[in-house]
Amino acid sequence: MTDERVREDGTYPMVPLRKENIAIGIVQTQVRGVDGDNPKQGIRDNLNYVLECIERAYTSGPCDLLCFHEFPIQGFRHYDRRQYLNVALEAPGPEFEEIGKLAKKFGCYITMGALLKDADWPDHVMNTQVLVGPSGDVLAKHWKQRAKRGTRRTREQFTTCIYDVLDRYVEMYGWDAVIPVERTDIGNIAMSAVQYEPELFRCMALKGAEIICRSATGGFRWEDMMMTAYHNDVFVTMVNNSLNSYPDRLNFEEMAPKNNWVGRSSIFGPKGVVLAEADCFETKRRAVIRMGEYREGHRIPDVHFSLYKKVYNEYRERYDPNLWLEYMPTDKQDAARFLKDKARWQSYWYDF
Repeated sequence: MTDERVREDGTYPMVPLRKENIAIGIVQTQVRGVDGDNPKQGIRDNLNYVLECIERAYTSGPCDLLCFHEFPIQGFRHYDRRQYLNVALEAPGPEFEEIGKLAKKFGCYITMGALLKDADWPDHVMNTQVLVGPSGDVLAKHWKQRAKRGTRRTREQFTTCIYDVLDRYVEMYGWDAVIPVERTDIGNIAMSAVQYEPELFRCMALKGAEIICRSATGGFRWEDMMMTAYHNDVFVTMVNNSLNSYPDRLNFEEMAPKNNWVGRSSIFGPKGVVLAEADCFETKRRAVIRMGEYREGHRIPDVHFSLYKKVYNEYRERYDPNLWLEYMPTDKQDAARFLKDKARWQSYWYDF
């Protein structure tokens, strides 16, 4: 359950913990993109591997929360809209029923990203973080709040984010669902694949998030994840893909040690303390956190918004919200063409 109220006394809504100490695991695997025209077998193979990883991860050290990366079931390729709709899943759906059986077997929560479709949003495909609970049910689906656009000349991501359909989304689900926080018996959980937007994670913390589950595919900035924990005094999990996720990328193995394109999945504690960190290969990492002790003294961030409100009120985004209510691009090139004259301001451009 979520609660849109931000309390004035620094406390936040919660439910009782099932135990004082909580074990968190992160599972770093490859991203294997399925065939956009014939995805069935690829999805089956990836799902089998996810199920195997859950079994292996739990038996190597029980976890109350097990986190995967952004696209463990479908992988990632440069799909057009038709192909996105082919590979998109439903939640609840058969794939998550199988994952739910293991969550129930082990009594744990499982998070992962997935491309989802929804009958209420025909022709849309949403990049979504899914939370499966120990009951075996899908407890939450957190849409990606926004995509970073405007930095490429010829290609733009066009899966649907909340910002793209904001007015209709709020009309259907309410403002609380824009930045949701799930109150569970292992802690308050928020999820997102958004990067480079600290305001989003600040809002999660203001609403009482204690564990922020972040994910990526094909690159992230480790410091961005660490600073989320540092500035908001929360726990953060970050799961990226492992090495060899893009076999067609030239010299990918040589690039890996030099940047964050692969690996470095981590668990951070309050103030950015590194509790666990992976290398660039497939692996599991685990940390035990003292959630009961943490709750005794934890409060939401102390932010002096009176200093900043005027600036925020005057700011205008590069792109207005709701553009995907006006038009849904057919592919990344079409999205770039559509957005070209919609920007209030331009920045650097690059093609690749």
